[in-house]
Amino acid sequence: MSKPRIGLWLVGAKGGVATTVLTGLAALQQKKTPPIGLVTECEPFTQLGLVAFDDIVVGGHDIRPGPLGEEAKRMWQESRAITPDLLDAAGDLFAATEQRLRPGTIVAAGDKIASFAAPETAALVETPRAAIERIRADLEAFRAAEGLERVVMVNVASTEPPPQLPIPEDYAAIEPLLDDAAECPLPASSLYFVAAAEAGCHYVNFTPSTGSTPPALQQLARDRGVAHAGCDGKTGETLLKSVLAPMFAARHLEVMSWVGHNIFGNMDGKVLDDPRNKAAKVKSKDHLLAAILGYPPQTHVSIEYIESLGDWKTAWDHIHFRGFLGTPMTMQFTWQGCDSILAAPLVLDLVRLVDRAAQVGEQGALTWLAPFFKSPLNVSEQAFQAQFSMLTDWAVSHAS
Repeated sequence: MSKPRIGLWLVGAKGGVATTVLTGLAALQQKKTPPIGLVTECEPFTQLGLVAFDDIVVGGHDIRPGPLGEEAKRMWQESRAITPDLLDAAGDLFAATEQRLRPGTIVAAGDKIASFAAPETAALVETPRAAIERIRADLEAFRAAEGLERVVMVNVASTEPPPQLPIPEDYAAIEPLLDDAAECPLPASSLYFVAAAEAGCHYVNFTPSTGSTPPALQQLARDRGVAHAGCDGKTGETLLKSVLAPMFAARHLEVMSWVGHNIFGNMDGKVLDDPRNKAAKVKSKDHLLAAILGYPPQTHVSIEYIESLGDWKTAWDHIHFRGFLGTPMTMQFTWQGCDSILAAPLVLDLVRLVDRAAQVGEQGALTWLAPFFKSPLNVSEQAFQAQFSMLTDWAVSHAS
């Protein structure tokens, strides 16, 4: 009897994170790399009976022109992050996945993202409802053609601007607005989510974009019986904040200010060079300190696009804190990581865990996935270790 296969549907399939996911998946399938960086390859997660890497089938949406593997090649040519032998080994998976790619939508994606669209995608005029129906049809066709047990959509597209219109708390109030792009409050990431929910597919928002965050869409997930998680993958500077801030709180040291400067040069950096798109990212990176410390220190987060850096992201943080007898002290650190290399294993972890949750009938927001995100849905706890305990507790309770 053949093993059940699941689908991974990538929104932003031609981007750096998505193509690194594909390269890594091929390497894992062919046992050309150890599973370093994958939480699900550690105890107690290995006891969950998670889907095997060989049983993950990939498809996706993207708005950009050009072949699927171009961004992965740039990871070597510009960033020296993925070696040519691993790229060559992923050739068959890239070719198979490219046959399953479909045009994405630029409806309510923002001017900056729309500017990267292929001419045929830019020329596609559709209402939000038409975009939802087209995306839903793509997902249903993918599941049927590949004989998939379940499908998990993962949004790894560039960060969109925050919504320009208030989003009603009841989906019934949103539904009539889907016929007019000017009146519809849902951004592109939320249209993808609605399409996934209507198709019975599960959803992960790895970006700071709106996605499934609004209460109306969380209710839609419960109504459609789908699981979802997000938002904004926690891979670098914010991960360190979530680990270090509890130390200051536990030692009763007063953090007076925390300043972080970030520079990077990939496509996400180019998009975030637009102040409207940057606003969503800065908000996601800057909110957790007050939640952990119990008070709001003075903070500043900057994000700047430096083209020559490619996928290498550098963050400098300056923490000014006060100790015993009111004495001020300073802690500084530099974090440099390859953005897509940090993100890709987390995407694979999330797909496997969301699929396992769906397999046991969980619906709605999966709060126990909090340690993967900067802004975890419906979770006030921001300290990493406490979040990770939520994750491991769930794994232990569902071990086979």
